[in-house]
Amino acid sequence: MTGPDDRGRFGAYGGRYAPETLMPALDELEREFTAAWNDRAFRSELGELLTTYVGRPTPVFHAKRLSEQLGFDLWLKREDLAHTGAHKINNTMGQALLAKRMGKPRVIAETGAGQHGVATATACALVGRECAVYMGEKDIERQALNVDRMRLLGAEVIPVDAGAGTLKDAVSEAMRDWVGSVEHTHYIIGSVVGPHPFPWMVREFQRVIGDEMHEQLHGAAEPDVVVACVGGGSNSIGAFATYVDDDVELVGVEAGGYGLDTGKHGASLIEGTPGVIHGSFTYLLQDDEGQVLEAHSISAGLDYPGVGPEHAAFRDAGIVRYESVTDEEAVEAVHLLSRTEGIIPALESAHAIAWVVREAASLVGKNVALVLSGRGDKDVTQIAALDD
Repeated sequence: MTGPDDRGRFGAYGGRYAPETLMPALDELEREFTAAWNDRAFRSELGELLTTYVGRPTPVFHAKRLSEQLGFDLWLKREDLAHTGAHKINNTMGQALLAKRMGKPRVIAETGAGQHGVATATACALVGRECAVYMGEKDIERQALNVDRMRLLGAEVIPVDAGAGTLKDAVSEAMRDWVGSVEHTHYIIGSVVGPHPFPWMVREFQRVIGDEMHEQLHGAAEPDVVVACVGGGSNSIGAFATYVDDDVELVGVEAGGYGLDTGKHGASLIEGTPGVIHGSFTYLLQDDEGQVLEAHSISAGLDYPGVGPEHAAFRDAGIVRYESVTDEEAVEAVHLLSRTEGIIPALESAHAIAWVVREAASLVGKNVALVLSGRGDKDVTQIAALDD
């Protein structure tokens, strides 16, 4: 697996579509990340923190009861057991150390489901950085627990009421902040989106997921299929990066919302077209005039109208199969995994669970490795309200 080309592109996608005021900062970030990633001391410090603080390697769990029910062996990569409850901490630890290395005293971030915000606030508390997190008002309401966690960790949570008050709008506001504060602020983007070098950098911090899976499942449990949910796409890229050159089927599951035919979904790779969003050329939901459309998903982390540019390249090349799952299917999957295995998954992760349930007949006899990207504590109140 290689990095993007010297223009920051994965094939036709990616690049750097940003204001001139950010170009020096992006150049600096690329230089600093490249140097850090080739610095044995930096890698050693990050590896030590991932082990002693984050709790890596996260285990792979054989979901035996659900496997018996579905007719194939399902293995769950337990990112929900990482510190803060999701894969997001892999990236924020790396970027927080990078901010410290660059001498940036302030860190900003965006968040949808709140897990990236919590992970950023956690990493900033650990390395002593000031932290501000932009979050849409709609997401603040449906992810109240994570808002309280961020504030407890010392972060300022800044509500965003523009647009639909969701992840897209939080990213836009964070970008505006960075333009005006770039000299002393580092922006920790939470997924493989944004201008170069963010998609490459976040992938490298998240590929620990796939590298661990490969070692843990080597031998009798070698996967035939690797599946993960896709919003911006960092947990899935983290897994796919390891397996992309292997004889393994890769499946990314997007938010089908109320159904693809309703227009109320977040399936950028299935229903979108190429264009520019948040500094990158990729697939996104847009109208005929290029205006970004509002996405919809019951899961705040998948409620985004674009996707990482490497996923766009994978789509065009047929390297990854992209599917979608509706809100209703995802909620049913939360109940299913909770009651068969005693694991409450995040609504985001439940999209991947729902896909393997729906496709069970075609997966019979196979080994399926699924990235359980986060735990569902944050979604319990939302799901309980639906059940009432």
